[in-house]
Amino acid sequence: MEILLIVIFVLGYLAIAMEHSLKIDKLIPALAMMAVLWALIAVNHLQVFDVVPGIGKEPHHLEGVLLHHLGKTAEILVFLMGAMTIVEIIDYFDGFSTIKSFIKTKSKSKLLWLFTILAFVLSAIIDNLTATIVLITILQKIIKEKETRLWFAGLIVIAANAGGAWSPIGDVTTTMLWIANKVSASQLIEHVLIPSILCFAVPTFIAARMKIFKGYIEPEAEDGLASPKYSSLMFYLGLGSILFVPVFKTITHLPPYVGMMLSLAVVAAVAEFLSNRKFTVSDAGEDSGSHHSPVHKSLSKIEMPSILFFLGILMSVAALESLGMLFDFAGILENNVPYLGTEHASTKISDLVVLLLGAGSAVIDNVPLVAASIGMFQIGTDEPAWHFIAYAAGTGGSMLIIGSAAGVVAMGMEKIDFVWYLKKIGWLALVGFLAGAIGFVFIRDFLLNVVH
Repeated sequence: MEILLIVIFVLGYLAIAMEHSLKIDKLIPALAMMAVLWALIAVNHLQVFDVVPGIGKEPHHLEGVLLHHLGKTAEILVFLMGAMTIVEIIDYFDGFSTIKSFIKTKSKSKLLWLFTILAFVLSAIIDNLTATIVLITILQKIIKEKETRLWFAGLIVIAANAGGAWSPIGDVTTTMLWIANKVSASQLIEHVLIPSILCFAVPTFIAARMKIFKGYIEPEAEDGLASPKYSSLMFYLGLGSILFVPVFKTITHLPPYVGMMLSLAVVAAVAEFLSNRKFTVSDAGEDSGSHHSPVHKSLSKIEMPSILFFLGILMSVAALESLGMLFDFAGILENNVPYLGTEHASTKISDLVVLLLGAGSAVIDNVPLVAASIGMFQIGTDEPAWHFIAYAAGTGGSMLIIGSAAGVVAMGMEKIDFVWYLKKIGWLALVGFLAGAIGFVFIRDFLLNVVH
């Protein structure tokens, strides 16, 4: 029966990876896989376990295990829904137009650095997908030449994925590790920030010296439209409210989604107040309460397909975890793959395994890869391996255009060809990925040597 479950999981995984070829949304195989796996476990009365750190597999009742995994998954989904809604409220007030005021230079190389730095910083706050959409939208208004714009978009993808890797709120995978108490915000930043900077700065440094980034862009005529009222206010309030979440968790020790709900409540209250001020008494005859509500509008625009996909894939991985399969597989890896790190390291998870996980995230979705890692490796909070997994899973997807959400959205917005990206940008992403990995290992081994 376990072989059948693995076959179903692999087939579902392949359907997700081949989403574009099959032309079906990846949430469909994810949800179907989740339901079938848990149904087979229930119908066949398979023994399920809780994995207790330091002890191993403990038998448990199916209902309790299912509720436990659903609760952990719901924490992530509620957190993401809150963050998505805040971003949509910012967009409702056209808050992201504020970013355009930062762009003054016409030099291509300086523009490249400006856009990649903005992508790196923004993605750490509002996630790499949204940062990519915002910056490519601005890019399309500034640069007319298609070929030049494709190169900019490719480097933005690398920088956005690097920016999401070091922040607990910057990427779904780092959020998962943070909510699962595998990493703390401060330690994640301390260990992964510099490798992430190397990951985007090295490719940007190389690219800025290429012929395509020599010279200046042709100045565009100004559209003459002023930024909408309150756009800057909502931009800074929204970003500040998201940044407040790790602070709230540190102070209260409550799960991150609680802080995100508080931030959403504050942003929504300000948005409703400002929105009501914009309309006159003549609107009172209409159903203005719902029609003009920025909160209602923003909630209707959040990506529910992504939320349902995360539900399906996380609960599918949880099904295998509940049977003890991931725990057993982790033991095989630890015993058979050589460890390449320092002798002082407290964990035997091989650097090679983590690097392969990063490379794998360029081919298949990094969310299930990290979910599987959380289920496999029973090591303590802030072990170096968790930080390395956060880095590798977050940045490895840049090597292929379909390897990350940021890459896929850039592909759609700019019609980037898969082979073009592989030839022109893929090698730069690989160089950045390896530079950051080397930097991470150096910093980790240096810190461990200092400690010991």
